[in-house]
Amino acid sequence: MDILLILLLAYAVGALPLGYWYTKYRGLEPMRAVSYNIGFENALRILGNEAVIVSFALDFIKGAIVVGLVAPFEGNELALVAAFAGFIGHQYPPSLFFKKYYPVRGRGNVYLLGMLAGLAVFAAMPFWLSVIPMIVFAAMLGWSRYVAVGTLSALTAFAVIVMLTPSAQGARWAVLGLLAAAAWRFKENIGRILEQAEPRVGEVHHVAGERDDQVVAAFIIHPLAPEYIFKSVRIGWLKPLYDLKIISVSHLEKLALFIRPFKLGELRGMYTSDGKEIRCILLSAPILPQTFKSNPDLAVKRAIQGARLAKELGASVYGLGAFWGTVGRKGLDIQAAVPEIYVTNGGAYTAGSIRAAIPQILEHWRAKGQDLQHLTAAVVGANGVVAFGMARMVAGEVGKVILIGRDLERLDKSRGTLERAYPNTKFVTSLDPHDCLEADLIFTATSDPDPVVFAKDVKPGAWIYDEGRPADVDISVLSVPGVRLIPGGVVQPPGSMNAPNGWADGKLDFGKGNVPACLAETLIIAANKAYERVSLGETTKTENINYFVQEAARLGFTVLERVDAPAVPIELVRSSSSVN
Repeated sequence: MDILLILLLAYAVGALPLGYWYTKYRGLEPMRAVSYNIGFENALRILGNEAVIVSFALDFIKGAIVVGLVAPFEGNELALVAAFAGFIGHQYPPSLFFKKYYPVRGRGNVYLLGMLAGLAVFAAMPFWLSVIPMIVFAAMLGWSRYVAVGTLSALTAFAVIVMLTPSAQGARWAVLGLLAAAAWRFKENIGRILEQAEPRVGEVHHVAGERDDQVVAAFIIHPLAPEYIFKSVRIGWLKPLYDLKIISVSHLEKLALFIRPFKLGELRGMYTSDGKEIRCILLSAPILPQTFKSNPDLAVKRAIQGARLAKELGASVYGLGAFWGTVGRKGLDIQAAVPEIYVTNGGAYTAGSIRAAIPQILEHWRAKGQDLQHLTAAVVGANGVVAFGMARMVAGEVGKVILIGRDLERLDKSRGTLERAYPNTKFVTSLDPHDCLEADLIFTATSDPDPVVFAKDVKPGAWIYDEGRPADVDISVLSVPGVRLIPGGVVQPPGSMNAPNGWADGKLDFGKGNVPACLAETLIIAANKAYERVSLGETTKTENINYFVQEAARLGFTVLERVDAPAVPIELVRSSSSVN
């Protein structure tokens, strides 16, 4: 038989999604239980023993048949070549290139076991060629409790044995290709193992909607500065090269062109006041703030890929953190591309968290005997929804408000709106942050990747409330006498948030056990199944802001902006100083 025909036949057999077809025939949805994401036992629990076992058996038989169709007639070497072609068909079927139609794909563990069994039964090769890799698989699986470790260890053992077996020398390239293809397919699992985010055999992971007392949300973050990229263990090995200046920021930006969103870990231990557990899956992609401006199409693409991954991992709501919330028309394009999961940019509760902070700031000045009508407030980023909300909150309290932004026409429209609502307050517009020098109170909420307010822009004794992420205010302002810098948007979720890989211990840069308000909004939506409350686009409904303030208090979320707290946490210092 012609070798090309053998390869095509093996590929075609490997590409048959037998398990998927059977699961769909039973009226089940295999997307709810992708076993390589949540674990084999969890797939059994969700889809039922029969559906999963039959599906696995079909994949096992498929791997054996690919070998059995070739080995008795064409010999051992072509049987190994066919096994490689069948594995490629199993992992990359033709339907994969038609995104709307391709079925759920596993990692190929069961196919590979079937292949080994087929070699033992149909190929005239030493019996131990198949037995030893199976023993290695069982031993490594038992030791690590990671299926990926067991499978790759078994394939490595298999490749070594083939290299040492004279009768199989002609198929070395196929075996090495098989090992390389499997390693590539398992790369995400290996990354999650490094992040301590991969399910082990025996661990229970529930998907959204499976339990009434547990909800699953997902949230995507990004590094605020180059140093933050290395907080991910799977990329952290590059840090010595960065420190030695062997690789640069431009290299890290190019790296982002090739790395899809991945799972960093999970935030657990969050329980609402009514006893419901909230699981939050953290996703990331190594896109730096400047890339969101220089390559917005890439950012939108990665946000969409993150939404699909969030759905695949079992989340019902997908939150866009920091600059993710600014791309794709502030989430509208991401929602349109992935309608099967709810997307939010977190703007409503971010605005709501401000309501808990600004009154405290103003009350502090009253307590000092200060007449607020003699104060001037500057609002930086007033073209945006969040900063305009700040301006509206302080407009009726102070004597003058300086609206600072980048679009003078829009600023003038905003000024007109505020002047009609607060005729006793003076409003001016500006494109220059240096005009903050006149202000006693400064409120910032921009989407700029770099600081916009510096020491030269601040007068002694001013109070600054910085809602920006990354920080809008450079740490140099603390050198101005009497200046107080208050980070905004920090929320403490109910319960005792924890994560096995440190993401609950300050790696999010909001302090131990704290989260940003946009993440908290994602959790509240998931907890209440309030999917109609998602924040998308430029506008934020007042009723949604009120809703999140009310529900956050009911569920046990606490806004941490307090004027009697330390002025600047060390995380914010790192964030601000590392950007410049």
